[in-house]
Amino acid sequence: MTSIAFLALFAISIIGYVWNITAVNAIRKGGNRLHSLGYFHGMYAFLVSFIPVFVVILLWLLLQGPVIEWIVAGGLPAGEYDGLGTGEQQLVMAEIKSIARGTIFGEPEEWKIAAAERLTRLYTLSSRAMLIAVVALGLGLMFLSRSKVSAEFRARHGVEHIVSGLMIFCATTAVFVTIGIVASLLFETLKFFDKVSVSEFLFGTNWEPQIPLREDQVAAEGAFGWLPVILGTLVITAVALFIAVPVGLMSAIYLNEFAPCRLRAVVKPALEILAGVPTVVYGFFAVLTVAPAIRAFGAQIGIDVAPNTALAAGGVMGIMLIPFISSFTDDALSAVPRTLSDGALGLGATRAEMVTTVLFPAAIPGIVGGVLLAVSRAIGETMIVVMAAGLIAKMTLNPLDSVTTVTVQIVTLLIGDTSFDNPKTLAAFALGMMLFIVTLIINIFAIRIVRKYREAYD
Repeated sequence: MTSIAFLALFAISIIGYVWNITAVNAIRKGGNRLHSLGYFHGMYAFLVSFIPVFVVILLWLLLQGPVIEWIVAGGLPAGEYDGLGTGEQQLVMAEIKSIARGTIFGEPEEWKIAAAERLTRLYTLSSRAMLIAVVALGLGLMFLSRSKVSAEFRARHGVEHIVSGLMIFCATTAVFVTIGIVASLLFETLKFFDKVSVSEFLFGTNWEPQIPLREDQVAAEGAFGWLPVILGTLVITAVALFIAVPVGLMSAIYLNEFAPCRLRAVVKPALEILAGVPTVVYGFFAVLTVAPAIRAFGAQIGIDVAPNTALAAGGVMGIMLIPFISSFTDDALSAVPRTLSDGALGLGATRAEMVTTVLFPAAIPGIVGGVLLAVSRAIGETMIVVMAAGLIAKMTLNPLDSVTTVTVQIVTLLIGDTSFDNPKTLAAFALGMMLFIVTLIINIFAIRIVRKYREAYD
């Protein structure tokens, strides 16, 4: 039903566009001089019909879930829902939704089946009401825009105001989304620190978040020191940069200064294909090819290698980062004024001397910025390390050992239907906040370097 509503909205907007242009052509044939071109009258009708209704659809879809769940929860039997904690209420509602989707496990209670049927009816009713509202509001706005068509109507100004407001709204939305992400992370992190001390989290050397979630469950007491987790992240990042930085820099320098034009036209797009490979494919490559090869080589020379190593995950991640660093380096080298390199060559320097003494030092700001952004990309990478790195946190710098990362632990802690009121689950938000702070510092540092030194060469 939602797709039908979007299709109806798009059809009404197109009809309004064509209708206004037809009306403008009739006015022009009558000998009247228009203030705005017919295109602007058509675009005015399209935007007036499309944007407000599109916002209504988004708000409807955003609010219908909480409202329907609130209605369903209010109709549940007394004592089955209202007396539970927040986490238990979420689990009950998740079970009702699963029953409504047809994924029933076991034999649920009768009141849950009835609630699921009511949930389905309410969603169906809401979808139909949304479609009726979209058609009615769209047609009303279409007729409103048609009534404004005249020789004196400033359609171009109206379109410009609408587009300007749309851009301001998009920019404001991006800012508030960022604020919302930070606020949600901060809120859950503060809840975590109410249960676990800040000193234990920041300076603890043990990470074992397995704690009992129920009174009858046997589990460890749990340890939440994040140092082994961030240490594993840094080890894998260091391995990735050890491979990606020299290969990316050398390939960019060769393609920019030494490679023939025909070779550059073939090799550069082929190199950038690596940037389009999904990270899950890199993860398969690390697990099925790189890790067994490292273990076999280690067995031949008598070195014990873990099944999942930081070397395998970091090495494949480095391959993924090569086009990233190469592209930044190539852009930085191309941005250097050609007069500098031509002047060095004119004074008798070889091309290699020109690159090492003139071109590369002048491009250092952009290169360093690209490398630091690659560092933040490596720290935040998820799929490769989930598949190729380990799950046990260790205080080790050995790349042949099994380590874990921040992203691996976040994924592990949030798998399945879990309650968000215990330290085990809330620890994922604390790790996410620390990861956000680390990557933010790196990005700010990269931007400051680029801005500071770029001004010296402009």
